[in-house]
Amino acid sequence: MSDLFHKLLILRTAGIGPVKYKELIDKFETIEAVIDSLKCGDGVRESVLREMELAEKNGIHYICDDDERYPAKLKEIKNHPPVITVRGNLDALLKPAVSIVGTRHATVAGMEFTTALGRKFAEKGFAVASGMAMGTDSAAHRGALKSDGSAQTIAVVAGGADYIWPLENESLYWEIVNSGAVISEMPVGLVPVANNFVQRNRLIAGICEKLILGEADLNSGSMTTARFAIEYGREIFAIPSHPLDSRGKGPNSLIKKGLAKICTGLEDFFETENFESEKKKNYEKNEDENSLLDVLGTIPVSESVLAEIVKKSIAEIKSILVVLELQGLVKKVDGGYIRN
Repeated sequence: MSDLFHKLLILRTAGIGPVKYKELIDKFETIEAVIDSLKCGDGVRESVLREMELAEKNGIHYICDDDERYPAKLKEIKNHPPVITVRGNLDALLKPAVSIVGTRHATVAGMEFTTALGRKFAEKGFAVASGMAMGTDSAAHRGALKSDGSAQTIAVVAGGADYIWPLENESLYWEIVNSGAVISEMPVGLVPVANNFVQRNRLIAGICEKLILGEADLNSGSMTTARFAIEYGREIFAIPSHPLDSRGKGPNSLIKKGLAKICTGLEDFFETENFESEKKKNYEKNEDENSLLDVLGTIPVSESVLAEIVKKSIAEIKSILVVLELQGLVKKVDGGYIRN
């Protein structure tokens, strides 16, 4: 059997993760000796064979940490995954990576800013890494995908590399597979549970050279990612936000404690002659979108009522709602629209 099969046989044995895997290799010195000590039954062997068949069927690659394509920064962290799975363009793993994370419930202005960051970093040759969640993550991926070229973005997922979550991001998932890469340390075909998301956040922090934290609550998964990044010695940036908005408490706290550099614009990373003109161009659009979001809540509001409240034509309201719906910020229900 192949070396990969033996590595997976160890990793797919109950109770064994990267930490235990390393302990076993250090103790027994060879993979074969570890296999002998575990006395893996037919059930585990058959499960690994099925997984490898599923991976081949779906065009998913296994990358071991002795492969030159294994992400260099990820390999640096203690107890990194010995094997990751990748679906998409393997070249994305060879690029320097910047991770951009934040809340699923980002403001329109926050998502615009994140999209601009993602696009600019991708244009400068970085792979933009995030967790493919709604809100900030999606904006970072979509921004990177707007740049020319390929291998612009990496989605680190909590389930198998073939498992699409959230379902609302199915189209984004396939865009990333076509132009970037989806990676995971979990078995192919695995449906994620809560603990898997912490492991996912660890990889997002480990794979990057620098991490940018957008809007995020204090107790959010994004803050967990930031704490991992601090532990790994990554360069941390945080985008400040209004102190009365819970989404500003995460980044503001890192800035206040001196754990993150303040990020106020693309000019913190690049020379951006056109950035001010781009901000002016988008300002009015952001204001219109934010005013609609301020009106919406859990009670459906019709397009005509929204038009009357914000003093816009129904045609303008429809146009703004389409954008907000695509961003996952509003939802159409019986009786009108609600905030998502």
